Amino acid sequence: MPDPYSPRPYVRLRHPDWCKDAVLYQINTRQFTDEGTIRAATQHLVRLRDLGVGILWLMPVHEIGEANRKGPLGSPYAVKDYYSVNAQLGTMSDLREFVSTAHRLGMRVILDWVANHTAWDNRLLTEHPDWYLKDRNGRPRPTPWWDWSDIVELDYSVPDLRRYMTRAMLYWLEEAGVDGFRCDVAGFVPLDFWENLRREAEAVKPVFMLAEWESRDLHAAAFDATYSWTWNDTLHQIARKDLSTDALRVYYSWNAKFWPHEAMRMTFVSNHDKSASEGTEFEQFGEALEACVVLSVLGEGVPLIYNGQEAGFDERLDFLGEKSIVWRPHPMGDLYRRLIALKKTHSCLSNAQWGARMEPLDAGDPVILAFERKDGSSHVVVGVNLSDVPRTARLADADGSGAWTDWATGATVSSGALADVHLPAWGYVVLLGGRHA
Repeated sequence: MPDPYSPRPYVRLRHPDWCKDAVLYQINTRQFTDEGTIRAATQHLVRLRDLGVGILWLMPVHEIGEANRKGPLGSPYAVKDYYSVNAQLGTMSDLREFVSTAHRLGMRVILDWVANHTAWDNRLLTEHPDWYLKDRNGRPRPTPWWDWSDIVELDYSVPDLRRYMTRAMLYWLEEAGVDGFRCDVAGFVPLDFWENLRREAEAVKPVFMLAEWESRDLHAAAFDATYSWTWNDTLHQIARKDLSTDALRVYYSWNAKFWPHEAMRMTFVSNHDKSASEGTEFEQFGEALEACVVLSVLGEGVPLIYNGQEAGFDERLDFLGEKSIVWRPHPMGDLYRRLIALKKTHSCLSNAQWGARMEPLDAGDPVILAFERKDGSSHVVVGVNLSDVPRTARLADADGSGAWTDWATGATVSSGALADVHLPAWGYVVLLGGRHA
């Protein structure tokens, strides 16, 4: 009998080694290029490798339902056939080539998976009507309370449905060579389904699983990463001056005490779910955007780049439409490239248990969020002014001695100078070195 007083590990799954310092990159294939195809997206893979991203998330590639379709093209989250590739995007051969090219370049690919619901004209509704949830009149229904009129909801109390969905997901691991899944509205599907899916997937290959959900429980035996909507919303409200920096301290306190170190919480400033009324990340975060991007990469969490951010694309993509990204060199791409390189060369910034926890620093000003991350071979100190007026940070409490290097300028900074660090409005400083250099 196990000792009831000995602690047991909460996280029972093993992250694949290749996600140790990985950054996620979301591809909306339909709008990623003018052609809107998988083959055209493949031509960007060398560029993405050079940007430094490690895991490519492809939005759903399946055939889209026509019944009750939204817009002329329909939502990719209304799946007509789980074993298909949408002909408008390309073929299974195109997808295999995309995946194999990504692998040759040292990247992995996860496929967006919609398990909660199907399109109304998915053949499963005709062949297996008992696999669907019903309304009070006994008719199949969309998920309640949402305007998802183009989909109908599945019933996971049915074992045969669970078997079918598991086999369908394993098919894409085996036949297309993808390395895992981003799972749409994962919390609407029972946790025990996901935990069994993880076990069966691991028998095929090591996988990375990202849940579109924010819950600690998903990390125990099912998902490597979950969304951190709380992080995004908090920083958005700070940028709008609706919240103080203390709200972000609350987030990091919960992260340190309630969430296991092995959990990867996806930190992002933009993704496809943001509506047109919310605007782009440039409009939402304004002058605070660069500081928020720095926190997304250097703080705890697995960072996400939404396609187009690195090009400074400042128009909101409606994923029901056809507008494509305008690709161009942009300072945001340079910032991401440098931050990712820093993450990869400093082990304390690695993901989950491979990286060091964030240790808060008292910067002498409550508006400034300051922290250090350090291990036996690397040491990084970050100070961020989360206000629209210049501030002075006191970072002398950082656990180090001797000279530091200012990451942005390459200049040497003495320990004594850390007592008086000037930060412009929405400015930040990143220091490398100390005794762990």
